[in-house]
Amino acid sequence: MPDIILDVQGLETVFKTPEGLVHAVNGVSFELKEGETLGVVGESGCGKSVTMLSVLGLIPTPPGRIVAGKARFNGRDLLKMSGEEIRHVRGAQISMVFQDPMTSLNPVLTIGRQLQEPLMMHIGMTRKQAQERAAELLEMVGIPNAKDRLSDYPHQYSGGMRQRVMIAMALSCSPQILIADEPTTALDVTIQAQIVDLVKRLRDELGMAIIWITHDLGVVAGLAQRVIVMYGGYIIEEAAVGELYTDPQHPYTIGLLGSLPRVDERKQSKLYSIEGLPPVLYQKPQSCPFAPRCKWVMERCWNENPPLETISPDHRVACWVDTKTGRSRS
Repeated sequence: MPDIILDVQGLETVFKTPEGLVHAVNGVSFELKEGETLGVVGESGCGKSVTMLSVLGLIPTPPGRIVAGKARFNGRDLLKMSGEEIRHVRGAQISMVFQDPMTSLNPVLTIGRQLQEPLMMHIGMTRKQAQERAAELLEMVGIPNAKDRLSDYPHQYSGGMRQRVMIAMALSCSPQILIADEPTTALDVTIQAQIVDLVKRLRDELGMAIIWITHDLGVVAGLAQRVIVMYGGYIIEEAAVGELYTDPQHPYTIGLLGSLPRVDERKQSKLYSIEGLPPVLYQKPQSCPFAPRCKWVMERCWNENPPLETISPDHRVACWVDTKTGRSRS
């Protein structure tokens, strides 16, 4: 059985704003195994990106602050590391591909310079060695004429090619974990498919673990082994990918899946729409954060926030209601 490579427990992150303290992440706990692909899904503002940025110490302080939790990686707590220690982990052992490659790449430095920097910093390569390795990395992610393209600037690459460069940069030091934060959001569907296929191929070749953050459950279906669904800064459901799609238990997950068009349906049906708006978390919810939008809501949902409980060996859900029967789970 694969070892657990990352163990996050009770993570809480807040942001100080002029309107008040925003509770962005509220006691998130999850594990990542060696070689596993974990999908993290949920709508904008649910806390999925902030969770991973917190783990890597990339939360701007101020206004952000991690107020509780542990994130054990190879036996060490990332949240207790000094700035110098965490810098040696980022890029070398845990890499991140960000959402928008145009703002992630430095527009005044060549692609080659930006690829060579982590190789010289983390691995100690000479400039010549780093240049050769940078060309190999560009070839690995499918960019033609790689050696010639090293002297180009980010604006000379298309959106899909810039995202490939970001993936090459993230993989340059052979990390144990790759965190991809909605890397296909700004790309058209054909390029999205190419990027997903590229990541799957590199995962199989390099044996790294992946955390894929997205709001698109369709992408996760063909990529992840396990899925975490987040809402209001909480994990509200976690399951193996097959079980989540065939037997969703939380009303929010059911709504997300119902909003996806299906090609396997014989009879056409209307796409499901989740009414209402996500919560604004100026106070930590004492009730279920999804209660105002839930069609199964009951009295207990307004009084207590349900814990994340195991309902089968690979399935956890935070909901007081059994959505199949409409009755209380306990």
